[in-house]
Amino acid sequence: METAPKKQIAILGSTGSIGTQALEVISANNSLFEVYAITANNNVDLLIQQARKFNPEMVTIGNELHYTKLKEALSDLPIKVFAGDDSIAQVAEMQQIDIVLTAMVGYSGLKPTINAIKAGKKIALANKETLVVAGELICSLTLENKASILPVDSEHSAIFQCLAGEGNNSIEKLILTASGGPFRAKSMHELETVTSTQALKHPNWEMGDKITIDSASLMNKGFEIIEAKWLFGVTADQIQVVVHPQSIIHSMVQFADGSIKAQLGMPDMKLPIQYAFTYPDRLKTNFPRFDFNLCSQFTFERPDLERFRNLSYAYYAMERGGNMPCILNAANEIVVAAFLKDQIGFLQMSDIIEDAMAKAEYIAKPTYDDYVNTDKFTRIITNNFIQNN
Repeated sequence: METAPKKQIAILGSTGSIGTQALEVISANNSLFEVYAITANNNVDLLIQQARKFNPEMVTIGNELHYTKLKEALSDLPIKVFAGDDSIAQVAEMQQIDIVLTAMVGYSGLKPTINAIKAGKKIALANKETLVVAGELICSLTLENKASILPVDSEHSAIFQCLAGEGNNSIEKLILTASGGPFRAKSMHELETVTSTQALKHPNWEMGDKITIDSASLMNKGFEIIEAKWLFGVTADQIQVVVHPQSIIHSMVQFADGSIKAQLGMPDMKLPIQYAFTYPDRLKTNFPRFDFNLCSQFTFERPDLERFRNLSYAYYAMERGGNMPCILNAANEIVVAAFLKDQIGFLQMSDIIEDAMAKAEYIAKPTYDDYVNTDKFTRIITNNFIQNN
């Protein structure tokens, strides 16, 4: 009997937290998967290490200043080397690729994901900002090109798993769980003086800097409710956020009969990554197992929208629609970068996002070019707000 050919995988953002864990999954299942292409924006040293280990067909660095170093470091290997954002976007549509893992950070993932969709690829989506910024466009293109999107975020993977086998059974509510981040118990007064160093110490998950700050501010959860709307075809009032500090229940689905299904597991991103690669199959793993005997209780809290306003801004952006979520995302990317450089305080991030959402031009039916221009303009006005603070 002939063995099935290995699935060829492109990892967009291979040097980030999701990308590096995806390579671990591939390495552990190298009879099933093969790395066809890897990309990074700036981390050329790690990209070189990954290329030498996995020997992909092609490697792309977004920052063209690193091209020469990358090219010379891989000159003894038969690897095609490219540079620039356009090259990263082109990787996503290569005919030989079976699965595209979009693990780039922020708005930068939009264009490559669109290219992958237009090429009819199976997309393992870890870049939530793609659906936040342009959910309506992405869903339309996915249907038009018969592409498939499988969620990699732990919460959306959990919902996806809960829906498996449910057919057309009606969803009454999606319940997204949130850890609450490192500042869950801090008062408003204490939040005024927290630092980026403190914010980067997440209690449960190991993630990149940007998503860790988003988790601390609950913006990450705000993005996830917008993503859930597009992935699962629900309305804002069908999505509830519950703070679950233990991070064992990754999310839940409540059906029309009142029954609730939950997906549980240790907080380990390799599980949803592998599930997206192997769906509908489940492969045996050596991932850590949850032991009920070692957990005394699960607790749940309502998120505090006064201390963590970003979640309410996300609900507003989702309900308003149009380019408002794009404005929200662009402003957030700028304020997070400024907070990480200690240019603004933790609470100031929400103040500036609110100002940007009020000032940027609202477009009810945006085109792709509108999204591009909205992103560009919002970044300009947000930077101006930061400079004037």
